Amino acid sequence: DRNLGFGGLDGRGRKKQDAPIVRDLLLSLEDCYHGAVKKIKISRRVMNDDGITSSIREKILSITVKRGWLPGTKVTFEGEGDQGPNTNPSDLVFTVKDKPHPHLRRENADLIYTAKINLGQALTGTTLHIEHLDGRKLDIPINEIVKPGYKRRIPGQGMPLMSNPEKYGDLIIEFDVEYPNSLNSDQKLYIKEALINNPPAKKAHHQHNQQKKKPAANNDDDDD
Repeated sequence: DRNLGFGGLDGRGRKKQDAPIVRDLLLSLEDCYHGAVKKIKISRRVMNDDGITSSIREKILSITVKRGWLPGTKVTFEGEGDQGPNTNPSDLVFTVKDKPHPHLRRENADLIYTAKINLGQALTGTTLHIEHLDGRKLDIPINEIVKPGYKRRIPGQGMPLMSNPEKYGDLIIEFDVEYPNSLNSDQKLYIKEALINNPPAKKAHHQHNQQKKKPAANNDDDDD
């Protein structure tokens, strides 16, 4: 009996193929937003003509990155992996992974932005200035009170959809509220007056009652 061992011919006289070689393809969010062409230099082992010895050869592969590609997308180059004795070259598979971005990340087709604001801005409002992947500056007014867990969704400002690159996901803004390390006595007094001693709801109720108690004006003309 012939020992097939590592590779060799199978029972039907065909060469076996080794398992695919898997490598990461690191792409920036900009690459997947606009699309890109990546040139990748690889080194692979190939058998020499004598069928016994092997050598290392280099090759440049070209990958066309399509708009909206997601992490986990696979690109396969058939027969571009290493080759052993009596085997066909293995396939080379690249798997997409996101490069870290300075201020954005993504979940599927949505872009996630974390805004750092202080407590005063969280209570009174602010305007965020966000640089998008295409270079646009988005001015996003935040007029609501930012409570724990609050998120702001901006439709259509995310990544292109992989299934339809002419459509886009959303931009989701999360908030990281920075609290002051300390307050002086005046600041504490102002906060107590604004939020504790005279909260907006209590003030509005007081004004309403005052209006109800106010006597009606007498519009009758005095007799001569």
